[in-house]
Amino acid sequence: MKPISTIKPDFGKSNGLVPAVIQHYHTGQVLMLGYMNAQAFEKTMNEKRVTFFSRSRRCLWTKGETSGNYLFVKEIFTDCDNDTLLIKVLPAGPVCHTGSTSCFGEETPRGFLYTLEDVISQRIADNNPQSYTNRIYRQGINRMAQKVGEEAVEVVIEAKDNNRDLFCNEAADLLYHLIVLLRAKEVSLSDIEQVLKERHK
Repeated sequence: MKPISTIKPDFGKSNGLVPAVIQHYHTGQVLMLGYMNAQAFEKTMNEKRVTFFSRSRRCLWTKGETSGNYLFVKEIFTDCDNDTLLIKVLPAGPVCHTGSTSCFGEETPRGFLYTLEDVISQRIADNNPQSYTNRIYRQGINRMAQKVGEEAVEVVIEAKDNNRDLFCNEAADLLYHLIVLLRAKEVSLSDIEQVLKERHK
């Protein structure tokens, strides 16, 4: 991946504009399509919030400047011809003016584990004694590991039956408690994915 600072789109092919595909950094869902000129791109790079060039109003437009639903830039790529941008973002709220997560349809559950990972980290940081996540985290590694073991046993038990809903729920419990334990060990889901990727090679 190129460092963001080295990305230099070719604005000379289509009247100074390049299309910018906006994709959710965690889920991979395509959120919207906009256009940028050189000024919009520079503003996006400097502020790390997506700014487009509005073709109807003929001016720069920072997504979220009215609603507060900014698109915070995580990664930027260009295509092989350097005339299309792919921008991976973390949205501050719904992206579409209709209130939907994406201009291309409703939210997908794919990639939600990364959102859950962020929520778990926030619950721990908030240190709210009413939060189950925070309470189990504060009980220490042994308790968190015990919960992972208990939930793994529940998954095994439900796997022997034919109730799909119960099995899915127990598997979800296992994943949740595993992410809490990973957080305590300062290991991210991306770290685990990297191990699996290396094994795949």
